[in-house]
Amino acid sequence: MRGTVVVPHGTDTTDALEGRPMSDAAALAETQLFANLDEDNLNTLAEACSRRHLDRGDVLFRQDDESNAVYVVVAGRIAIANRSFDGRESMVALMEDGDLFGEMGFFTEGAGRSADARALEPSELIELPFGPIRELFEGQPELLWGVVSMLSQRLRSMDNALADSVFLDVTGRTAKRLLDMAGEADDFELPLTQEELAGMVGASRERVNKSINQFIKLGWLAQTERGYSITNREQLVIRSR
Repeated sequence: MRGTVVVPHGTDTTDALEGRPMSDAAALAETQLFANLDEDNLNTLAEACSRRHLDRGDVLFRQDDESNAVYVVVAGRIAIANRSFDGRESMVALMEDGDLFGEMGFFTEGAGRSADARALEPSELIELPFGPIRELFEGQPELLWGVVSMLSQRLRSMDNALADSVFLDVTGRTAKRLLDMAGEADDFELPLTQEELAGMVGASRERVNKSINQFIKLGWLAQTERGYSITNREQLVIRSR
């Protein structure tokens, strides 16, 4: 990991990528897993945190690596991806500011990582080892309801992704991904390469590009200097269902 830097301890630091200060405790409090913790518990976990700085292309971990920590994205974007035996990549999730990932190993002790994690751009992460989390939940088991809520949401997302792969064609899945990237805005940039977007859609780059070009020809999407602009959101939404 050529550009990885570790900053120890969970004290206040300045986010060099965004120019704003954020404490580890505050970042943890914004995640679903730790949102219900009181200030003392958050500060206890923050003491065990360290900061990880990644350059674009740096691999945080690979599939089957030892699983011993969770991560929170402070700034940047992290791709969670699986690889086939012949090297093809399927991006299963895109982690952005405030997202927590890497928790699967916490619930399946001894199991390795289920996917690769790679930085798509310069990124700053908080790393929190499993040990302090396990100690907290064992001492206060009532906090596990927050864990149940998070896992339920993860399962719902997986169900939705499975349904998309069954019921939507490549064009429909491309429309849905573009709408996800845009959010509420009409003008947006793609934080991915064409190959990475294709991995998220689950199709070849050529087929995804063909779908985007089709949207442009239909007047639903326009290409701009820095990305794309949605010109007919209603039709894109209909096509994504």
